[in-house]
Amino acid sequence: MSAWKEKSLLKRQTCSDKIPVDWKIPTSVQNCLTLPSESSRNNIFDLDLVRKSGILTEREIHITEGFDVTGLLQGLRKGELTAVEVTKAFSKRAAIAHQLVNCLTETYFDEAIKRAEALDKLKISGQVAGPFHGLPISLKDSFQILGSHATLGIVSFLERVSERNSVLVDILTSLGAVVYVKTNVPQTLATVDTDNNIFGRTLNPWNTKLGAGGSSGGEGALVALRGSPLGVGTDVGGSIRIPALCCGTYGFKPSASRIPYSGQQNCGEPGTDFILPCAGPVSNDVNALEIFMKATLDTRPAYLDSGALDLPWRDVSGDIPHSLRIGLIPEDPRFPLHPPVKLAIQEAVKRLQKHGHIIVPLKSTTCHVADATEIAWKIFMFDTETPEHVKSTGEPFIPSVAYTHGIARDLDNQFLTGLDKLDRLSQLAVLRSKQTQIREDWRKSWTENKLDLVLSPSAQSTAVEHDRFGLPAYTTLTNVLDFPSCVIPFLHASSTETYGDFSLKAGQRAPEYKPEDIDGAPTSVQVFTRTFRDEECLFMAKIVDECLKNA
Repeated sequence: MSAWKEKSLLKRQTCSDKIPVDWKIPTSVQNCLTLPSESSRNNIFDLDLVRKSGILTEREIHITEGFDVTGLLQGLRKGELTAVEVTKAFSKRAAIAHQLVNCLTETYFDEAIKRAEALDKLKISGQVAGPFHGLPISLKDSFQILGSHATLGIVSFLERVSERNSVLVDILTSLGAVVYVKTNVPQTLATVDTDNNIFGRTLNPWNTKLGAGGSSGGEGALVALRGSPLGVGTDVGGSIRIPALCCGTYGFKPSASRIPYSGQQNCGEPGTDFILPCAGPVSNDVNALEIFMKATLDTRPAYLDSGALDLPWRDVSGDIPHSLRIGLIPEDPRFPLHPPVKLAIQEAVKRLQKHGHIIVPLKSTTCHVADATEIAWKIFMFDTETPEHVKSTGEPFIPSVAYTHGIARDLDNQFLTGLDKLDRLSQLAVLRSKQTQIREDWRKSWTENKLDLVLSPSAQSTAVEHDRFGLPAYTTLTNVLDFPSCVIPFLHASSTETYGDFSLKAGQRAPEYKPEDIDGAPTSVQVFTRTFRDEECLFMAKIVDECLKNA
């Protein structure tokens, strides 16, 4: 066996051994799955495997299923719930989720219980640690926690042990949160399917034959299975929102530099982050996104992270009009939408109009979805260091990285003609100039149409078969623009619905459309606002969410 395989197997076994024996799913329950899971259709919800495992008590099931984040925090504050029982309930459920869909990397179960015990003692004395007192919060693997790994799914990074916490980890701890698990990512983070040679592939709980999205795929799957009430991912092209749309959760990408990013594990070439990554929340309720943002920004993170902007959270409740003017992004001719996605957008428009909101159709030529995709992937490929980390141990690139990067290299660049003939510095100058052009067109569109919000597809598709998601054009747009954006789960795909045909024309790109495979997969919509209007984005996302829930 090669050295990289030995290291990977040892790490995976070490992680498995940290799950207590009495939290292991019985073989009889595991046998309910059709194997191999990643090529078979298993709906973890329909099979009810979390309950059937017998690991959770009825009270633990109630704690993990019967509360949103607001309810958990209220229960903890009033003493109706203890930090220990909440932490133990979500730790056990996270362990169950991991055994079903392979969503975890690092676990801190013992440390989390000790932390919760200390918080309960503090509560008995009449004090609370902060607004997140006793709330378990999961983190993407890229966050560093002192004394443990943050591998990014790269075997060579098993030689690294974090010497400090990421800034956000310290902030969340200061707010009273309990960090208990980290979640799986794709090798290098540079694709939207979650798989690597250390921990393996994360599966979609709605259908294990489909991908969970990426690069925060472990968060999406864990939150969907209610193994976490609130998770934190990162996003530079859709890495929070793609797992959210694939797994049927809410996901929010803030404006860059609002949530502190310092101390993240990084594998890229320093100085090539010309599109800034950002950290943001994933949850099963839309209110939790705002709770996370407000509590974090109220700590003034710029005093701890030189890369964070000192922009405290604003109350915008009195500034939002009763009737919203919502711009509608059309299907981009080069990135056509799968029929279930089209239907979800059409139904969302109907429901928003029914509630008195004004839909303003926008032009694809000024929305620049495909153009922004060209820019983003040219910028991403400036990094030459990441592949070297993978090659250094001889481990192979995972199929998704090879597939996605192959599509990006072969992309027909219509907005960036002649770029490859220029030297590296000249290419960067053109890319920045073109990025400015897109931003200017959006500024004009926003002001001329007097928009409050924009409604967009989250992606061309729902979750699709593993390693075939492709380029996330509709999320990458808002990274290029640095606009805050939120994915809202809405409806499910159905193989019995009469959607019409889907076929690609010359120059078009999309994942293969297989109606039978995606039957039951979550669909969604995306909403966004202008840069640093994060408060408005989330406030209006709640309005949209309420409209979508009430036909």
